[in-house]
Amino acid sequence: MFASPAYAQAAGAASSGGPSSLLTLAIPWVLIIGIFYLLVWRPQSKAQKAQRARIDAAKKGDTVVTGGGLIGKVIKVDGDEVELELGPNVRVRALKATLTEIRPLNAPAND
Repeated sequence: MFASPAYAQAAGAASSGGPSSLLTLAIPWVLIIGIFYLLVWRPQSKAQKAQRARIDAAKKGDTVVTGGGLIGKVIKVDGDEVELELGPNVRVRALKATLTEIRPLNAPAND
């Protein structure tokens, strides 16, 4: 009545979901994931590896900061544990995993 059959047939043929439309939808998602990987995941992974290497390299005499905010001097390293001196005659043992910052020997304090 209002639409001719030729227009209806042409519209149906144009909207067929073939392989090219699937590819057209997938390309933007692949690009978004690739950019996200380059800008977020990779740098974060590198930073975590560097932080883990610094913590694993803690040695006697280093000043460290724990996750709880305690600042102490490493007295002894034993596997995955360290013995810290927090003050005169105050020694505690802590897991290396709880250390957040390592300040090497003779390093200036951060302002």
